[in-house]
Order: sequence, then structure tokens, then C-alpha cells
Amino acid sequence: MKAPRKYVAVRTNAMPSGEARPHRWAYRRPVHSYGIVVVALRKLSFFALLLGALGLLVGFAYKLYVDAGTAPMIYSVDDAGLPHNHVALVFGAGLNSQGGPSAMLYDRVAAAADLYKSGKVDKLLMSGDNGAVEYNEVEVMRTTALNMGVSYNDIVLDYAGFNTWDSCYRAHEVFGLSEATLVTQRFHLPRALHACRYLKVKAVGVAADRQPYDTFRNELREFPALATNGLRILFDDKPRFLGPKVDVDDPQQ
Repeated sequence: MKAPRKYVAVRTNAMPSGEARPHRWAYRRPVHSYGIVVVALRKLSFFALLLGALGLLVGFAYKLYVDAGTAPMIYSVDDAGLPHNHVALVFGAGLNSQGGPSAMLYDRVAAAADLYKSGKVDKLLMSGDNGAVEYNEVEVMRTTALNMGVSYNDIVLDYAGFNTWDSCYRAHEVFGLSEATLVTQRFHLPRALHACRYLKVKAVGVAADRQPYDTFRNELREFPALATNGLRILFDDKPRFLGPKVDVDDPQQ
């Protein structure tokens, strides 16, 4: 029994009759189903890479747009041109291993306390994570501000500020803010200002950079974080927790 042929022979174009015909053969492999799958996968991979590159380009352009649009709204703590607002919105930034404020969080609270003592703001709205009983970011923020000379009744706590979007959304919807001074690090301010502007909170930002931070990691993180913000803006996404209205001028408990 003959073994099946591995290759299929195809004769080249026939020569005119009467002329010598070269004994040459063109060979090609037979087409198998797995070859079609490989071709399809290659095309899918190409389109995936193309979409990924397009997504990166759009994300980079969006970041440039947000940075350029919010740059005039960013001030330093001691800038004479910083306008007065009734409330400073102070964003959470995590706790350290001992349960105290992280370096970035401490600087945010310190910058807000300086604004309060200089008369640039009257109230501090501390917005952070209290998603678990043993993790209460905003209480740590309040204690830190009290130690810096801020009056107890001028500190308002937002226990459900789990991220920048939630903090800005709740500042408007729950705490009734239409204007605010945002206090956070410089790398974070464009995203926060952009979110507040969309949510109809007229805001300016104060950079709370008082020591070196892991700038590269934080800047890199802003790209996916800003993309997430953009999607939440696109779909008008609401925070999981809203709750009853709170007047920031009511006595605090």
C-alpha cells in the first residue's frame, strides 16, 4: 500500500507544442483547516493590537486635554490669587501600617489646615474610605486636623468617599456644594477638577505636595483612573452610596 503523498504537484504553464518542455514542477502544501484558524487568529491579534494602540492614543490625548483645561485652576497654598471658598474638599489617601495618615494624606490635611487658618476656607469636608469598621480614614483625617488647630465644628466627614468620582459626586449631591477648593497632590488635581467641573461644582485646586512622592507610579496610575472617570462621565454613573442631604454648616457629631 502506497503512503499518501505529502505534497501536491502542479505543473507550470504549458509550453507551446513542438518546443522542449522543462521538467519543472511547482509544489505547494495542501490547505488544512488549522491553517485557516491560524490566519484568523493572526488577523484578530492584529486588530487587537490596533485597537490597543488606538486606545492608548485616545487616553493620552484625553489626559493632555484634561491637564491643559485644569492648569489655570491649580494654586499653591500661599498663592495670593487663590479665591476664597466656604468649603475645602480634602480627598483621602490611605493610612499607614500603624493606622495613622499616610504621607500624602498627612500633607493634604496639613495643606487644608493652612487654608483654614489663613481664612481661604471656612470648613473642611474630609472625604475618604470607611468601608470597614476597622478602617476609618476620615476619623484619622479629623483627628489630624484637630491636632493642627482646626475647630471640631468646622470639620465635616464624608464616610463614603471611596474614590475621586464618588467624593466629587457626593460633595454636590449630598453636601450641596456648588463651589469648593480641592486639596490633594498635584498629580491628582486635574482628574479631581475635571470630575467636579462635570458635576457642576465650580472648583479650584490646591497642590499639597510637601515632600517627594513616588511620582512615576502615581502619574502612570492616572491614565487608567482618568479613563475610568471618563466612562463614569459618559454613563453618568452614580455612587453606590448617596444617603440623606447634609448641611455642612450644621453642628457636627
